[in-house]
Amino acid sequence: MISPDTILKTLRLTEKSNRASAEFGQYTFEVYPDSTKYTVREAVERTFGVTVTRVNIMNIKGKMTRSRRGGVGYKPGMKKAIVTLKEGDKIEIL
Repeated sequence: MISPDTILKTLRLTEKSNRASAEFGQYTFEVYPDSTKYTVREAVERTFGVTVTRVNIMNIKGKMTRSRRGGVGYKPGMKKAIVTLKEGDKIEIL
């Protein structure tokens, strides 16, 4: 079993994610590439002491980059999880 602190990498703070957390109780995390919905749910519940009602996971493909000489490369991709909490639960962000 992977520990919760290795599953959850960071909490994504963007305008869109901040609006979703304020209006719908949804929080966006960058997660470990091998994690599943069930491991993310368990990690969030253990770490923050809240009840999770739904988890959506998506793989974000890395963007293509070009160098000055015309060489092609790729930025690294990531796995993102949007976690919906039970109504009334909150994650305190400092």
